[in-house]
Amino acid sequence: MKKVVLTCGLISGAIVSGMMAIGTTLCVKNAGYKSSEVIGYTSMILAFSLVFVGIKMFRDKYNGGSVTFGKAFMVGFYISLIASTMYVLAWSIEYNYIFPDFMDKYSAHMIENAKATGKSQASIDATVKQMDMYKGMYKNPLFFVLLTYAEILPVGLVVSLISALILKRKDKKNVMVAN
Repeated sequence: MKKVVLTCGLISGAIVSGMMAIGTTLCVKNAGYKSSEVIGYTSMILAFSLVFVGIKMFRDKYNGGSVTFGKAFMVGFYISLIASTMYVLAWSIEYNYIFPDFMDKYSAHMIENAKATGKSQASIDATVKQMDMYKGMYKNPLFFVLLTYAEILPVGLVVSLISALILKRKDKKNVMVAN
């Protein structure tokens, strides 16, 4: 199980981290935050396709063609955790060393967007308050890590759950055939 989890987790993490670096660079240069979200979540789904591959590989090559839902989910969870951790580390490096003003630019974009769409002053003030809260949270390393995991890990958990449901297979030796 370790080999499958490490291999798929590292490849998945490399895909999602690389795509995040490309997406963030494009986003900051073009202020295209909406397209960055689409690129980001698409790359997460692409990267987490290795969860399905990993569970199937584990089931077919290392576990005799059968796997319980729980074991399949755990394989998917570990792959997702490795990929998500790589994503958090990559974003930490990118945010702290390449784009340290990202939250300021993103906040300004969100406030301008609220004004441009004709929101009420109360709504704009709420956006300002919310963005100030996020900027404050990003200054705390614990919240920075938790918020970043919250972006990606739930996607991996959903993919793990769906993959485990699809790929679970009972041991053929223990299944009784009805006559």
